[in-house]
Amino acid sequence: MCNVSKGMSLNWLERERNMRLRKDNAALQPPMGWNSWDCFAAGVTENQLLDNAAGLAQLKSCGWEYVVCDIQWSEPLAASEKNQGVVYRKFAPLTLDAWGRQIPAPNRFPSSADGKGFAPIAEKIHAMGLKFGIHIMRGIPRQAVHERLPIFGTNATADEAARPDSICCWNGDMYGVDPASAAGQAYYDSIFQLYADWGVDFVKVDDICHEHLYVDDPYGAAEVEMIRRAIDKAGRPMCLSLSPGPAVIEKAWHLEHYANMWRITDDFWDDWKLLLDMFDRCELWQGHGKPGCWPDCDMLPLGKIGTGFGQPRQTNFTHAEQRTLMTLWCIFRSPLIMGGDLTQLDDWTRSLLTNEKILAAQQTGREPEQMERDEKHAVWTSLTQEGGRYLTLFNLDNKTQTVSVSLSDLEFDVRSAEDLWGDTPATLSGSCIQAELPAHGAGMYLLQK
Repeated sequence: MCNVSKGMSLNWLERERNMRLRKDNAALQPPMGWNSWDCFAAGVTENQLLDNAAGLAQLKSCGWEYVVCDIQWSEPLAASEKNQGVVYRKFAPLTLDAWGRQIPAPNRFPSSADGKGFAPIAEKIHAMGLKFGIHIMRGIPRQAVHERLPIFGTNATADEAARPDSICCWNGDMYGVDPASAAGQAYYDSIFQLYADWGVDFVKVDDICHEHLYVDDPYGAAEVEMIRRAIDKAGRPMCLSLSPGPAVIEKAWHLEHYANMWRITDDFWDDWKLLLDMFDRCELWQGHGKPGCWPDCDMLPLGKIGTGFGQPRQTNFTHAEQRTLMTLWCIFRSPLIMGGDLTQLDDWTRSLLTNEKILAAQQTGREPEQMERDEKHAVWTSLTQEGGRYLTLFNLDNKTQTVSVSLSDLEFDVRSAEDLWGDTPATLSGSCIQAELPAHGAGMYLLQK
């Protein structure tokens, strides 16, 4: 028998149950989409956003659906100036409404003029059969606090909601919100109601779950809870994504309860050392992904990236490394958020994003597990919905080698191994299954009994 006190009993349990249902329904499978950061940094424009949305719509049949506008969309600095490099201007003037809520800078997002906000862009993206998302920083704009702007729907002002001693160490736009203040919750309620009115489906909240950022509160649990309450009150399903990482493993229970996805790494870029390090992070977080909540390996820096950083380039990853990236993200069941410019998508990159057999492991696989790893190789498996098994073999060495795994260790009576990438066949040889893989390469196989 459930033992609860009269003061919190059924009403509290019902609220908790309803919250979990609303949260989980936002991301039953790990989300797939595109984010503007890797291409355009803090200077993306309306045209760039919509052009990439049109590119994502061409991939929709493979499961890609979220179009996310990343950081500082309320900053009116011209995108051409941003292209000199991603430097956050200290105390940059933000575009705010009368209640201290950030709204899109109209010089970058012309359709937002006259108080329309992101609603016209969301409407166009929804018409493509896609979903729309935005990035926000944790907290309340310093600008609103200093001007003591009113909080929508209350008699409170922004300074009553702020915690001035809680400041992001790399972006100066915001103060933290005081979780002990009713004004703080009212402010979060007001912005998420605005986002719901715009038609937002995904919100990436930054500066909130890094394990090393703040000594006194490395994981902003109180603000995460306030944000969750605000989303639920707004009444529109929104996928809640938390950044940056690495997230705090000891807070996994809290992340799983309140968020839909959370970063397990700092910003991930096209560097083999960072990709190699991801094997450690996935090992740490294996077993924590489930419907409604997903550890996030960060964006896919594939194709054309770096424009907004003043260094436009094709990804530095080799073809083999790109295969390894996609294979690890999919077997682990990380969200897949493409970072490259979809208006300049080459055939190779498109082949990575449209391999439905590989993507099926990310969308429908079960119980991903690292079986073994050393300096030269790694082996991961997961289960299929139909009783089969996915097997991934990774060559972590700097030269071509044969990677193998014992059939007895698989505890699976293997009769066949379908090569899901199509050009890295595996062979059943005596007591093992093996494949010859290029340096930093990967193979992925569907095993059948």
